[in-house]
Amino acid sequence: SIKFGATVTIVNEETDEESTYQIVGDYEADLEKGKISISSPIARGLIGKSEGDSVVIRTPKGAGDYEILEVTYK
Repeated sequence: SIKFGATVTIVNEETDEESTYQIVGDYEADLEKGKISISSPIARGLIGKSEGDSVVIRTPKGAGDYEILEVTYK
């Protein structure tokens, strides 16, 4: 399951747009490098989920449906 330090590839189920994020601490977060804070809405929506799960992630832009394609730890 997804926890701190995971690198996660998700796909937006409506647009088929893939994104890859690494879940890091607040001070390491750098969206341009694909590093998101553990306290961000995306990370909070992913924590505890597993590869193949579908999740609804709520952000300031609204809610989106995503499928978790891959979870790795580097």
